[in-house]
Amino acid sequence: MSARGRFITFEGIDGAGKSTQIDFVATRLRERGIDIVVTREPGGTEIGEALRELVLRQPMSARTETLLVFAARAQHVEQVIAPALVAGRWIVCDRFTDATYAYQSGGRGVPEAAVAALERWVHPDLQPDLTFLFDVAPDVAAQRLSAARAADRFEAEQRDFFARVRAVYLERARRFPARFVVLDGTQPPEAVRAQLGEALDRWR
Repeated sequence: MSARGRFITFEGIDGAGKSTQIDFVATRLRERGIDIVVTREPGGTEIGEALRELVLRQPMSARTETLLVFAARAQHVEQVIAPALVAGRWIVCDRFTDATYAYQSGGRGVPEAAVAALERWVHPDLQPDLTFLFDVAPDVAAQRLSAARAADRFEAEQRDFFARVRAVYLERARRFPARFVVLDGTQPPEAVRAQLGEALDRWR
């Protein structure tokens, strides 16, 4: 029987730079001969990608948004994440439930207890083994996003929204220090990659 795989997540406010580093981590792990699955949330499955488009593009209440995110997550866990981990594969995922606490609870004001209840229902026995949190100030992230593609519903939010999101992310990193690695997202990409590599070497 294969040993259980590992579950690595990437978190941070929009514009923090996490997405540009996922390929680096995936390549680093593959060079070690590790069989990995790179995925994202919302998304990762056909249903999840359809729900992602709704969440990113269509106006909706905070409650609806939270339920859709967890609906996509339920399918993702059942169809992709859990089977891969059981088979001994490693998951590299762009966002997971920490993002829901940060965005829907911190940003939108959904009660934390509601998010926790959905978390217990959708993945009661599953948490990431390692979470990289890319931390930048909202002003820095906004400058980066202004030069990017047309903004989605989240990217178009005001800076005070992202300040609330960031505060929850940092609070969760303090609450769960064993799995969080906080990275300064304002550093040059090569400096961030060096820290990522060191963290992977220590954790491996």
